Amino acid sequence: MTELHPQPIARAIILSAGQGSRLLPLTADLPKCLISLSGKTLLAWQVEALFANGVSEVHVVTGFHTEAVEQELRRLARPGLVLQAHFNPFFKVADNLGSCWIAREAMTDNYLILNGDTLVSQALVERVQQAGNWPICVTVDVKPNYDSDDMKVERDGDRLVHIGKTLTADQSNAESIGFLAFRGEGGALFREAIEAAMRTPAGVENWYLKVIDQLAPTGKVGTLSIEGMEWGEVDFLNDVDVAEKLTAGWL
Repeated sequence: MTELHPQPIARAIILSAGQGSRLLPLTADLPKCLISLSGKTLLAWQVEALFANGVSEVHVVTGFHTEAVEQELRRLARPGLVLQAHFNPFFKVADNLGSCWIAREAMTDNYLILNGDTLVSQALVERVQQAGNWPICVTVDVKPNYDSDDMKVERDGDRLVHIGKTLTADQSNAESIGFLAFRGEGGALFREAIEAAMRTPAGVENWYLKVIDQLAPTGKVGTLSIEGMEWGEVDFLNDVDVAEKLTAGWL
C-alpha cells in the first residue's frame, strides 16, 4: 500500500566523493559529479531536480578535487537553497559507507540520500517525495534481467528482503537506482547502523547498502518502484552518451 506524503523531505545528502576511475580518461582531473551533460554538470542536474521538489538543504560529500566541487556548489547557490560540502579525507581508501559516516551529522529528522552518479528526473524525485510508507525506502526499477554490476534487490511485495550485487538471478526482482528516503525512525536507525559498522575492521571497505541489507530483517525497509520513469547511472564511458541524450530531453 502506498501512502502519500504531502510534506516533502527538505534535506538531501549527495555522495560525490569519488573520482570515477571507470570513466578515465574523462575523470583524470575532473570529479565524476562535474561531468558536463547537455550543458550542465551532473551535480547541477541533481541539485535542480531536488530543489524543484521541496529540497531546501543539500549536503554534498566531496573528495577527489574537492575545491572544484565546492566552486560548483557556490555557482549553484540561490535564495532558499542551502548547499554545504563535507570533505571526505578517506575517499581514496573508503567506499561510500565512509562518505555516509562523514555526513552523519546531517542525518537528522527526514532526509534523502542520492548516489553521486545517479541522474534522476524531476518527476521521479516528485514521486519519491510523495509516496512511500516505510521508515527506510529504497527506490527501485525493474527490468527483465540483471547483470553483475547491478545493485540487485529481492523484495516481497514492497518489503525489501535483500540488497546486494551478489544476489542470484532467482532472488533478484528489482534493482536499486541509488536513491533512498528516510522518514521517522528510519533516519536514526540508519545513522546508528552506520556508526556501528564503521567501528568494525572492514567498515571503510563497505557500501552503505550493505548496512541497508543488514537492516532489512527489522521490517523497517521497503521499496518504491519507479518503473518507466527517467533516470540514469553515469558509471562507464558509454553511460555518458546515454546520459547526454537523457538530459537533452529534460531541457
